Amino acid sequence: MTSYSTRAPYGGDAPSAREGSNALPYVIAVFLGIAVAVLAIVTVVLVHTADNARDEATAAANSMSLMPGMSAGSIAQTGAASQPLESFAGVVPANAADLAAAHAARVAALPAVPAGNLVKVHMTMKNMVIQVAPGVKYESWAFDGHGAPGPFIHVRQGQTVQMTLTNDGTIPHSIDFHAARIAPNVAFKDVAPGQSFTFRFTASDPGVFMYHCGTKPVLMHIANGMYGAIVVDPKTPLPHADRSYVLVASEWYLSNDGIAQPASFDMAKAHASMPDWMTFNGYANQYVTHPLTADPGDTVRFYVVDAGPTMNTNFHIVGTLLNRAWVNADMTQYQRDVQTAIVPAGGGGVFDVKIDQPGLYPFVSHAFAHVDLGQVGLLNVGNVQGTMSH
Repeated sequence: MTSYSTRAPYGGDAPSAREGSNALPYVIAVFLGIAVAVLAIVTVVLVHTADNARDEATAAANSMSLMPGMSAGSIAQTGAASQPLESFAGVVPANAADLAAAHAARVAALPAVPAGNLVKVHMTMKNMVIQVAPGVKYESWAFDGHGAPGPFIHVRQGQTVQMTLTNDGTIPHSIDFHAARIAPNVAFKDVAPGQSFTFRFTASDPGVFMYHCGTKPVLMHIANGMYGAIVVDPKTPLPHADRSYVLVASEWYLSNDGIAQPASFDMAKAHASMPDWMTFNGYANQYVTHPLTADPGDTVRFYVVDAGPTMNTNFHIVGTLLNRAWVNADMTQYQRDVQTAIVPAGGGGVFDVKIDQPGLYPFVSHAFAHVDLGQVGLLNVGNVQGTMSH
């Protein structure tokens, strides 16, 4: 049997195996100490550099000239995305119910088609304070000095639209029609403050379409209220409707609650898709307090545009089905008995409903977070008394 001695095979000055094992931890400890010291120095340098960068960014933000409609708070939040965003969803003054009752709801009825082959439209862009919910004020950029949405335009397929935009604001603006087949660099160009611009297009495609400001940043211009709807009737008329309503869905991103002073646009919230309010025709819940109306047996037609700027509308009427749904403004065909129809941001749809029984029928975006933020209304069939929400 072979055995292995634990004694060193060599004598004299040669280091023993035991001595080598004691030296190795010492060497490792020295190197670790050096590494920790280097890391500490690097950390101090990085912290100092970050502090300088923060101070420079703060100084730049403080010296920045604000665009009309943008607050210092919105710039600070845009540049400090790591900070939590404050929501003002549902924040209204104590007398909100009285303010809602006194509010003149936006007329949703579809206007008549102008006579003749040429339809002249003239809008004057203005900065104006509007309300987006009871007592909630907002510094908007508005088409036609009208608030949001801009005027509803109604034409026939084949008519020529002559659009003139006058800019009474303080920065450049433009107008982009989704119903137009035209070179955007020619027709949708920026109009400087104090200037006017005119272009024409043929309304060749039937449906309901969005129009909006296309000036950069488009997100900000749309979110500030620069949008509206144009309805183009097909050459072959749609089935008869007793009443026709236009609904433009949109989102609002507020820099403050808008009660003590008007809010302005918050880019950080818009990038995070965190709206404070969502509306039909620019004002939260206005058609709950002031319902749209119909008689039993009426065919009611809804022209729905989603102005976004980001979120879709999932259009649904509680208590019934959409008898006919021309989805995404395709007027060549319709779907029957649809429960919910998606209207994408920047898109439109036409929906018919026939209700025989009197009652209160909520129309909503079936993404119910949108309902909680104000995107809901009532269709009162038969002049029923009372109210409800859904």
